[in-house]
Amino acid sequence: MAYLEIIIGAAAAFLLGFAWYTALFGKAWQAETGITDEQAQSGMVLTHGLSFLMMIIISFGINYVINLHAIEEQTFMHGAFHGLLSSALYCVPAVTINYLYQKKSLKLWLIDASYVLAFCALSGGVMSALKLG
Repeated sequence: MAYLEIIIGAAAAFLLGFAWYTALFGKAWQAETGITDEQAQSGMVLTHGLSFLMMIIISFGINYVINLHAIEEQTFMHGAFHGLLSSALYCVPAVTINYLYQKKSLKLWLIDASYVLAFCALSGGVMSALKLG
């Protein structure tokens, strides 16, 4: 079940990303990056495929942290806490360093960094909730 948990956690993060970068912040993200609709559409299969693979790797790491300590009953909130903490301590600082050197805008950083926090929390929560069964 552990590998299935990871794939489902990554899939939840991927679906969140779809909503995040289309309906929620798509236009603002495109404006901040300068990416046109045509550029966004090109190479979609490769981009989405590799992104999903990266989400699986991140979810694997979060699941590892979740499983480091014995807890009688895993909950969504327990996993979300570990996902959020992992993201806040590792992912967001890495994004921040890159954005500082690339001179990216605060608005773009807020869109991307908050997505990383949300996706890691969601992935961790989903994986933890699946352990209930």
